Amino acid sequence: MTTSKKDTTSSRRRFLKAAAAGAAATVAAPSIASAQGATSMRFQSTWPAKDIFHEYALDYAKKVNDMTGGDLKIEVLPAGAVVPAFGLLEAVSKGTLDGGHGVLAYHYGKQNALALWGSGPGYAMDANMLLAWHKYGGGKELLAKLYNSIGANVVSFPYGPMPTQPLGWFKKPVTKADDLKGVKFRTVGISIDVFSGMGAAVNALPGGEIVAALDRGLLDAAEFNNATSDRVLGFPDVSKICMLQSYHQNAEQFEIMFNKDKYDALPAKIRAILDNAAEAAGQDMAWKAIDRYSKDYAEMQTKDNVKFYKTPDSVLQAQLDIYDQVVEKKSAENPLFKEIVASQLAFAKRATQWEQDTVVNRRMAYNHYFGPNAKKRT
Repeated sequence: MTTSKKDTTSSRRRFLKAAAAGAAATVAAPSIASAQGATSMRFQSTWPAKDIFHEYALDYAKKVNDMTGGDLKIEVLPAGAVVPAFGLLEAVSKGTLDGGHGVLAYHYGKQNALALWGSGPGYAMDANMLLAWHKYGGGKELLAKLYNSIGANVVSFPYGPMPTQPLGWFKKPVTKADDLKGVKFRTVGISIDVFSGMGAAVNALPGGEIVAALDRGLLDAAEFNNATSDRVLGFPDVSKICMLQSYHQNAEQFEIMFNKDKYDALPAKIRAILDNAAEAAGQDMAWKAIDRYSKDYAEMQTKDNVKFYKTPDSVLQAQLDIYDQVVEKKSAENPLFKEIVASQLAFAKRATQWEQDTVVNRRMAYNHYFGPNAKKRT
């Protein structure tokens, strides 16, 4: 088959005309984002604006805002801007807020099994391993089941593994478990039951209220989280004794939460960004924590005259014994609590045996390079 010169010219004209029309349509039709405008979400953290935890919330929002190219904009407000810190779950569920940043233990009063995400010894897991259980060991499905059980209209992303938290700030060093008897003490989550079982008079307060309560004598002692948060919140101004290492919150992580209706209404691409941004922000948070916490830990000793002590093993063992009693009681009362504990134990037995057998204890290397008998190096 042959094509005449006239046919070729005619076809070329039709192609150019169609192309020109397509180009005109492309110029004339705005993109979906610019036609509809960027979607905005109003978040609130459960932290004071000066706390590094609020900074972590801002870090997550920035990652989302950057990755969506402006199609979604998250604005983050500090604790109390819209609702009190412990009112976050209800506010997000009702849609008063589009989302928030906090910890699951803050919802302990709504459903005590939520505190199993980090408020306890983690069955020898650290926070990163507990997050591994959440993603690959059934925790994600159990958390959704928990929220459904209380009618919470939310989507939750646990993220950001926290290092082991100190036992807390005291008027004098804790040398034995009996030293906690009668002490007016601040903590949250299942730790309320653990410290109550150790004889303390527990008061659950949000982070921004703790130091003022210590200063006024409403508390004798308190725990919050880490060297940077504790320093910026003013703990060294009201106490010079901090007890390091504890099982009360050995494996905690943060939570990013969205109102489910608003989350489900977003395009699949944006939802995927929100999910993956949580994982990216979690790793970035872990790196930032190492840098910032270590600096403030050193400066509290050199500039704030804080004395740090390791919590005695007898106190740690008492925590484990009492935690087991608390778990037995809660499991008998709450089938979901029992189901989650069984899932965590099964995952932890496998994961912690692998870790204990595989990962070398770094204390020898630390002593080799930085201990009292370490060789001087230039």
